[in-house]
Amino acid sequence: MASKKPENMSFEESIEELDTLVNQLENGDLGLDDALKKFERGIALARASQKKLSAAEQRVSILLENDDNTPLSEFTPE
Repeated sequence: MASKKPENMSFEESIEELDTLVNQLENGDLGLDDALKKFERGIALARASQKKLSAAEQRVSILLENDDNTPLSEFTPE
């Protein structure tokens, strides 16, 4: 079964897979090619997770800076 693209995964799914990859890499039982593929996948997952986390932080920041008298504005992700 093909893996989902990191950008199509939820934040939680990405972190869970990233944790699994880190454990596999730390175990040291992988060949060089497999380790490199897992490392590349891990980098892609980490980058996608960071984008999702940044977007969530931006949304929270927008919500916290507005007071009750400020009109709501639509969130537009990058």
